[in-house]
Amino acid sequence: MKVLKLKDMKQGWFVGNFEPSAYKDTDVEVCYRLHPKGEKWEWHYHKETTEINLLVEGEMIMQGKKLVSGDIFIITPYEISDQEFLKDCKIICVKTQNKPNDKYIIKVEK
Repeated sequence: MKVLKLKDMKQGWFVGNFEPSAYKDTDVEVCYRLHPKGEKWEWHYHKETTEINLLVEGEMIMQGKKLVSGDIFIITPYEISDQEFLKDCKIICVKTQNKPNDKYIIKVEK
């Protein structure tokens, strides 16, 4: 049995075709991450990848919808990821493809 630590992974990503990873896979990516309340995250979208997310704990707003613990939200290609973390949020994210360069930042004037 191999035992690794999530803290040693890059920003919570532990399955995928990158280093370090707990499990190498060229088809999917999996991440578990804590987003503190009020964390600023760049708005972005993907052209090819779909993200399936489970909000394990916390409250947030995405695309004008309030999400709470237990909600699963799916972001398809070209949908904007515009998250606002209302409470500390623990999220599991699964990306349907391993496309490291498929993230497009949206510059937002606030």
